[in-house]
Amino acid sequence: MAHEFQPDIEAVEAIPAVPTILEVICRTTGMGFAAIARVTENRWVACAVRDEIAFGLQPGGELVVETTICHEIRAVPEAVIIDNVAEDPRYRDHHTPRQYGFQSYISMPIILPGGQFFGTLCAIDPRPARLRAPEMIGMFKLFAELIAFHLDAHRRMAENEAALAGERETAELRDQFIAVLGHDLRNPLAAVSSGTRLLLSREPDEFSVQIIGMMQASVRRMNGLIENVLDFARGRLGGGIALVRRTDEPLAPLLEQVVAEMRAAHPDRAIETGIDLPDRLHCDAQRIAQLFSNLLGNALTHGAEDAPVRAGACVGDGMLQLSVTNAATPIPAEKQARLFQPFFRGGTTEGGLGLGLYIAAEIARAHDGSIDVRSTPEETVFTFRMPA
Repeated sequence: MAHEFQPDIEAVEAIPAVPTILEVICRTTGMGFAAIARVTENRWVACAVRDEIAFGLQPGGELVVETTICHEIRAVPEAVIIDNVAEDPRYRDHHTPRQYGFQSYISMPIILPGGQFFGTLCAIDPRPARLRAPEMIGMFKLFAELIAFHLDAHRRMAENEAALAGERETAELRDQFIAVLGHDLRNPLAAVSSGTRLLLSREPDEFSVQIIGMMQASVRRMNGLIENVLDFARGRLGGGIALVRRTDEPLAPLLEQVVAEMRAAHPDRAIETGIDLPDRLHCDAQRIAQLFSNLLGNALTHGAEDAPVRAGACVGDGMLQLSVTNAATPIPAEKQARLFQPFFRGGTTEGGLGLGLYIAAEIARAHDGSIDVRSTPEETVFTFRMPA
């Protein structure tokens, strides 16, 4: 059944030049039938046909492969050209022209770029024709190579589309899983947080206070991770991070709050700040504070422990600028290019899931801004800029 070769038929039909190629062959040679055939060891299937002599084949039609000369061409992939069967010493007694009643015949193998034999570009007519002229052979060869090129391009495109569809499905399932996981983790984490507050309310001893403090720090850390995971999932599934821009929520107090939380979480680290902002800025202040928290947390994680982390925010030349600076080993250029990709952790096991900088960059992009990084042996600086 020809349906097994439907993909091949459709691939040939998808080549816009095929009807023109078959028409040019018939007009140039004076022959009445031209076709592109898929030829295998035991099948001959027409993929495209131009029939002006009522030969009777349509795309999808078959000939018994052993009755064709294409069967021989497949075994030895060389062109067969017959100007006049009656005068050809090799083919005048051959069963194929006798069975199909043609006198002129030409068949050019179609070899795909990888060397695979696809089939033939062929033409027949009940009358003799002048086919052995170099320009005629060259035309058939050129057309066969053109068809082979398009078939290979079609195959590669289909493979790429299939691979892309698989990757999209995998990515969507992953993002849905992350969203569900992040959401479901909130309930047990909230229970742990409530438990620590309850324990503190009962005047525990000094050792218990230390343990509860460590638990609360872990809860805050886990809450941050969950928020990053949920933001990542929302951004991927929803096309980006949503903003609520307002002008009545001052940004500076939120940034100071972030610094206070970081100092509490890292009591042994020095954080120097210089925040000078107007009361009214058109932005999502909560999201900018989240961006700032991610940059500051990254600096504390990867910066030198014996050097202060410096953070600043100001407005100038119509731009809001926020920067975080730390002393550390310079970041190689090849890693700088990947810092804002999701799940990239720079080859370290520190710093959580590797989503913080990605989400910071997404928040910046949503504000029509950007985050740049400059890393030298003296310092590494992350700078966020957006229209104020």
